[in-house]
Formats: sequence, C-alpha cells, structure tokens
Amino acid sequence: MTSQQNLPSAEALAALADLLGPQGCLTDAESLQHYGRDWTRFSAPAPAAIAMPRDIETVQTIVQLANHFGFSIVPSGGRTGLSGGAMATAGEVVLSLERMNGIREVNTIDRTITVEAGAVTQSVQEAAENAGLFYPVNFASAGSSQIGGNIATNAGGIQVIRYGMTRDWVAGLKVVTGTGELLHLNKGLVKNNAGFDLRQLMVGSEGILGVIVEATLRLCAPPTNPRVIVLGLPSMQAIMQVLQHFQRHIDLLAYEFFSDLALDKVVTHRALRRPFETQAPFYALLEIEHLGEATDALVFEALEACTAQGFVLDAVMSQSAQQSRDLWRLREDISETISRWTPYKNDISTTISLVPDCLAAVDGVVGERYPDLEVVWYGHIGDGNLHLNILKPDDLDTQEFQARCKVVSSELFQIIESMGGSISAEHGVGLLKKPFLSHTRSAEEIVLMRQIKRAFDPKGVLNPGKVFD
Repeated sequence: MTSQQNLPSAEALAALADLLGPQGCLTDAESLQHYGRDWTRFSAPAPAAIAMPRDIETVQTIVQLANHFGFSIVPSGGRTGLSGGAMATAGEVVLSLERMNGIREVNTIDRTITVEAGAVTQSVQEAAENAGLFYPVNFASAGSSQIGGNIATNAGGIQVIRYGMTRDWVAGLKVVTGTGELLHLNKGLVKNNAGFDLRQLMVGSEGILGVIVEATLRLCAPPTNPRVIVLGLPSMQAIMQVLQHFQRHIDLLAYEFFSDLALDKVVTHRALRRPFETQAPFYALLEIEHLGEATDALVFEALEACTAQGFVLDAVMSQSAQQSRDLWRLREDISETISRWTPYKNDISTTISLVPDCLAAVDGVVGERYPDLEVVWYGHIGDGNLHLNILKPDDLDTQEFQARCKVVSSELFQIIESMGGSISAEHGVGLLKKPFLSHTRSAEEIVLMRQIKRAFDPKGVLNPGKVFD
C-alpha cells in the first residue's frame, strides 16, 4: 500500500469518460467544487474528475481502473461530513454514489429495508413509515445525507440513547473492495457466527477499506405519540442531574442539550421563538413516548423533583406534532445556523458517568484559551457525546484560526484521553482528526488498522490520507 495520492492520466480520464458517458464523468469547475468537499471548509477542493456510476458493476470497473492506471478515489455520499473524510484535495477522482439511490425492498416480516448507498436518509425513513415501520437513526442532515455515508461514518444522531448508532441497524452490506471485488456481507441474517463479521468492520471505516454500494437495514415499530420537553437549566452540572432524575421515571427517546448562545443564534437567524420567557444558561431537550395520563404524572413527578432542587428554571412540553417539530428545530437547526461562522468542531465523548467531570475540565480550558471567541456548546449528552464549536470571527484568517484551534484541541484531547474517551464520537476522523488519532487509539491498534487497510486495498487507491497515513 502507498499513501501517495496519484493524479489520473489523460488516458485514465478518457477511460472513465467512455465508461460513464458525459453525464456520468464531470470535469467542469462547478462540479469539481461541489463534489470535492464536505461540510468542512478548511481545505480547498481539487479533484480531477467526478465519477457518477448507476450500478454496482460500474463501481467495480472504476475501482479496477484506479488500480490499473494508479489514480486515487474518494468515495462520496451526501457530503454532510464534518471531519474532511469526503474531501478531495489532491487530484483524486470523486466516486459519487448519488445516482445509486434506489430503495429496493421493505420486508415487513424480517423488518428490513434494502437500499442503494446513495439513498437519502429521509427517503429511507419515509419508506419505512409507509410500511408501518421505523428507521430510527436520525439527525439534522437527514434530508441530504446518504445511507452509504452514514454507514461509513457510523452516524449517530439524536436518538442514540434509545436506539443506538448506525451499526446497530445494519443487517447486511454489499461492498466493493480496493481491488474491485464485491463482498456480500451477512445477507440480512439475525444470527451468523461463521467467522469474522466483516460487515461491522466496514461500518465506520470512512471509505478507506471499500465502497459501500448497498445496505440492508433493520427496522422497528415506531414510537407511540412522541412528545418533546424543553427545560431551562442553571448550569452544566444540572444537565446530568436532570438526566438522572428523568431516567428514574421515564424511558427516554432522546436527551439533548444546548447553550443559550446556541439558542440565540438559531432564534435570531431562523426566525424561531424561544421556548419560554425565562433565559437560562443551558437547555435540555427530552423526547418521550406519551402514553396518556400516566406519562403526565411521571413527567410532573420528575420535573417537580428537579425544580425543587434548583436543577430546572422553566419548562415546556409539546401538545401537538407541530409543536414537537418546532421545539426540535431549536436543537436541530444549530449546526446549519452556525456554519456561516466556519466553526471549528470538536466532537468528543466519554462514558456517561464521566460527562460532568469532562464538561467541567473541557469548559475550563475553553474559557481560558478562547476568551475572545464565541463558543457554542450542544450535543447528545444522554449518550456521552458533546459538540464543542468555536466560531471564527469574520476578520480572522481561516488558516490562522484553524492553527490556533488545533493547538487548543491537543490540550482538550489530552483530557479526553485521560478519561478513556474518544476524539470523535460520531463525525469520524477524516483529515481534521487524523493528527490526534493516537489520543483514542493505541499504537498497536493503529498498526493493525494499517494492516487491515492493506488487506482490503493493497494499492491504497481508496480515500488515501484519511484516518491515518
């Protein structure tokens, strides 16, 4: 394997054009910019071409051409990633799965749905709903993210506390390896203990082992009458106290938090209303199944206990589906709202019991090192995942801003390492987190990861330079 990123020759580009036709092999400047980047903005996109196959056999041929001519491939889904994993910065060919977006089958007996990798998450959710079932992996980018990318990054989202990560819902995969071979992994089986589970190896592999081309996903029964509660909290410490109190009474669907600055940005730039008049330093958003008066009694009991101890300043609970959607927007619109400030994102996690200590330690460093910058906190705190966003001032050079943030990130990641946490809870490693991988993975693990990469992609044509060198 080589880590060198090789440019496609004129002959290679001609072979791609012959294979894909003028609509399937794009080289115009607008397409190169559009498909060459994800949601990160710290590196300039510079792909050589965009390959847009319509079927698995064509994906195999593209990978075989990469091996034959010696060029590099960056697999691409909805490009909603936040760690640079889908960035093409060195003349690679972007392999977009956008046109492979079919939803092949909803099996109501097995409770599975089979889709092509380019299927948009929201479309999969709607197909499941039309069959009376539920695909529970959900996040703000569901309207544009694609299933292949979700699987490649093991996407989490807003209901992990109840339903888990993407990997918990992958029943089978079809994957094209770095040599162009097609693997059909697990085939939708519930029980399969015949050797290694290569399906799970592909989940979260960020396109460096293979190109995910099709997935069979598990489905479940939809939640009953979900309701949303938003609470105003006086401190970071109160966030976990409230979680403990409510979990004693109710099985939560979601538990999110965000800072008042995050709420202010969303309310100001999205023309939304605050949940209540009381202004609090932090807010918690809970989603529950409402099963009638018994649920109301449990909510009231938990809320009364939290208020009596000073953990809650104010509260509101939705009374309709529309009110639930409006309250969710206060949390889900944060990421897109703050994107105009080119935020430097830290996506960190630790065990749930250590979240209060982690919050305190990280916030102490942030307050000391970023006194002049706006810092937006939010995250899926119910599963130990915190999103720390540093906003770039308009008059600060992007490269200078990134360099400053990297220095501080190194300090933060030492705290995370000391707590046995992760530098990347759900965004992946990509380009941005690659220098810090050793804070979460041991030297021995990284050696094994490189060996696995060589086994699946011996010439190193797939997404080189991502995760590790």
